[in-house]
Amino acid sequence: MFTSPEAVIAIFGMAMVTIAVKAGGLLLADRLPREGFAAAWLRHIPGAVLAALVAPALVKGSLAEVIAALATGTVYILTRNLFAAMASGVLTVYLMRLLLGA
Repeated sequence: MFTSPEAVIAIFGMAMVTIAVKAGGLLLADRLPREGFAAAWLRHIPGAVLAALVAPALVKGSLAEVIAALATGTVYILTRNLFAAMASGVLTVYLMRLLLGA
């Protein structure tokens, strides 16, 4: 099997960009603010990204997605365990799609 030089260069370039992004994050982490408005703003980014990913599935999804979202929220409120909540949501949407045929 022959790999073209362009493909090798593209793979190498993507690897270098990935390493640069990860190294940049590690190098900049110590310089981020630990208190104040900017720190509070940075703490809210993961939740906002998760909401942005889930919201379209709830709006355009079927009953299975809505039930899974309710199950996820309930498990998180009861356990305060994010992994358990996400696992229950994935399992619930899978089972609901099987049961509802969605």
